Amino acid sequence: MNREELIQEIKAIITSNKTPKIIREQLEDYHENDIAQAMQYLDVKDRKKLYRIATVTMLADFFEYLDEDEAVRYFNEMDIRKVADVISELEPDTASFILKELDKDKKDFLIDFLNPEIRKEIQMVSAFDDDEIGSRMTTNYIVIRENLTVPQAMKELVTQAEENDNISIIFVVDENNTFYGAIDLKDLIIARKTDDLEDLIMTAFPYVYASESIDECIEELKDYSEDSIPVLDNSNKLLGVITSQGLIEVVDDEMGEDYARFAGLTAEDDLKEPLALSIRKRLPWLMILLGLGMIVSSVVGIFEKIIAQLTIIMAFQSLILDMAGNVGTQSLAVTIRVLVNEKLTAGDKVKLVLKEMKVGLCNGAMLGSLSFILIGLYIHFFKARAWLFAFSVSGCIGISLFAAMLISSAVGTLIPMFFKKINIDPAVASGPLITTINDLVAVVTYYGMSWILLINILQLS
Repeated sequence: MNREELIQEIKAIITSNKTPKIIREQLEDYHENDIAQAMQYLDVKDRKKLYRIATVTMLADFFEYLDEDEAVRYFNEMDIRKVADVISELEPDTASFILKELDKDKKDFLIDFLNPEIRKEIQMVSAFDDDEIGSRMTTNYIVIRENLTVPQAMKELVTQAEENDNISIIFVVDENNTFYGAIDLKDLIIARKTDDLEDLIMTAFPYVYASESIDECIEELKDYSEDSIPVLDNSNKLLGVITSQGLIEVVDDEMGEDYARFAGLTAEDDLKEPLALSIRKRLPWLMILLGLGMIVSSVVGIFEKIIAQLTIIMAFQSLILDMAGNVGTQSLAVTIRVLVNEKLTAGDKVKLVLKEMKVGLCNGAMLGSLSFILIGLYIHFFKARAWLFAFSVSGCIGISLFAAMLISSAVGTLIPMFFKKINIDPAVASGPLITTINDLVAVVTYYGMSWILLINILQLS
């Protein structure tokens, strides 16, 4: 069953005339994410029906899969006390993000209405900026002291599991709540009563600090396949954890921001943004690129006489431009990802430039050779030109393609490094600029080679 059919099936259950108990039991057979997606296809009346039928725990599970804007819209349809109950069941990071989007009066009321312990957890997460990893952590985890016996640790696990469902990793602290290590649930389950708990503790376990920026630690987090990573304060005390689901959301958000930045936009550009604000954000970049585009067009104009003498070369201009742009974009993507690591040395950056140029060199050589053969055959058979003429033109195209790809790979690496050096976000500034510069490189390379090889040396005009 595809997603659309699944959503229609869920919608039919909610809008049916069956009793609330039957509807609730039928909804329990579906994944919370599917029900969350189906909510947008319900009208307000049917959503309010769902709010009354579903338990608070069920609603909290649905809301974990909603965007903040959607969650706020649905909360505004719900009884304020029911909202407070649902927020109490949400993960602290989710609750914090949603509360930030609510009206101040409603937010203040809800915070006062919350259980003091829940309020404290949400306020702790809210204390961190959105770009700090602490804003994505949850307090849903199991923690024990390092001086317990195996039976005591099992008893503590069972007790805490009633409130926390992230139990695959048990975190260990000392008497000062300082992070000590972690225990795999499987190891604790199969341990004998007489075993020493110390032997089960992994003291070389990955961790991050809550005040670290997401950009700084995201690569480190992705290198581990743990279900939960502990988040510490600056005194090495355990504050919370970031789960694998939270990590996926972080990576997804960062990728979305990077895609927007490659286009010269900011991450806040979306459907709800006012038209005037979107124009103000994008227009300056477009004006700069318009100026650069006019330079490219002017350069093409310089080679007007060459085009007039050998019009066939115009047919292959887009090939050179597209391949140069593709290579530059690939190098840019690799470089942006590498530059996330603040510990890169000058030697590392030189190695990156040389590596990308080697990649451009090899790919350019292979694609240039392939172009030489295929385009030569195309010109001979489909354009009815002599063998010498056909392969002279295709040879020029192959050499131009090779040179343009080599130079573009260097440009795609050096420009983001330059912006990083002068403290300008390379993801924001590099994408559109590299595309335009690579167009300029490709045009000069292609028509320059045509003028030198085809007209001056081979005199094919």
